[in-house]
Amino acid sequence: MRAQAEAIEDFAAALRELRNSVGNPPFREMSGRSGAISHTTLHEATKGNRLPSWGTTVEFVKACGADPDAFRERWEAANQAVRSVSARKAEVARPAGELAAASAVEPRAVDVDIGSPAPSATSVSVPMPPEEAADDGQPNLAAARGRFRVGRLGMLAAVVVGAGTVIVVAVAVDRGPEAGGDGLKPVDSRSKAALSPADCPVKATNPPPAPPTHKGDAAAFIADITLPDCTRVGGGRTVTKVWRLKNAGKVPWEGYSLRRLDVPQQADQCQTISDVPINDTQPGKMVDIRTQITTPKKPGLCYVRFKMVDASGKVAFPGNRPVNFQVIVEER
Repeated sequence: MRAQAEAIEDFAAALRELRNSVGNPPFREMSGRSGAISHTTLHEATKGNRLPSWGTTVEFVKACGADPDAFRERWEAANQAVRSVSARKAEVARPAGELAAASAVEPRAVDVDIGSPAPSATSVSVPMPPEEAADDGQPNLAAARGRFRVGRLGMLAAVVVGAGTVIVVAVAVDRGPEAGGDGLKPVDSRSKAALSPADCPVKATNPPPAPPTHKGDAAAFIADITLPDCTRVGGGRTVTKVWRLKNAGKVPWEGYSLRRLDVPQQADQCQTISDVPINDTQPGKMVDIRTQITTPKKPGLCYVRFKMVDASGKVAFPGNRPVNFQVIVEER
């Protein structure tokens, strides 16, 4: 049971890290980007109470601008851990008489899965009362627990008829409330407005490992040419930030840009353009990327993050830390 809970929580943590790496967008905003899944389902996926379906995972990752294929292997591993424990528990719970009856009608082993596609195009649906279905189509065991044994033989009959149907079982694991309400690490779970000069430099966390959007693409941070971390700037001023990056891969950067993560911009934040253009850069070459920053009049710490996106607007390096600037704003 512990291995199952850890697998579910580890996968939820990976989703939280991905969301955090792109600026922690609200779940309603992510739902709007997806157009196919509700904000409550997206939120549930990060809690670690149960493993989200693959369909939910795909929409979550896409809403963060990343490639779902990068998470497929990790999801399969977590799903396998859940399946193994669920299958053992199901066999232990079945009375001897039921096991005998089942062996007489089951043509093959039943694959217990969580939300993965049925392995055969021929299938028979097992209806579920509305109150037993969760937001992403997974069963609600709390509501169904009292009816599971009664309906079991009916589901076995469906397996016989469909010869390829998968019985879908979700296992709920109560992990309790997460620190910060979202399971994010303390620095990243705080409101940007709550940051103070004492927090500088803010240490960014590593997003979960993920391949670049374009095979062979790679980027290397070289230096802050202007405004290194914790530079002090007067309030209400306009200054120029310059980063130097290197195209360390084999893919030309054409039409790439740095996209600001914390949008919409608030009045007490440093103001920049939302997409900072990157001059076309061939593999092996370095490029200076510059943007104008207007500091707010209110003193404090400006911590602003950007992710590199390609010409189509997809995040180019979902597994890389965001590019950022951190300036301490002083009174004029």
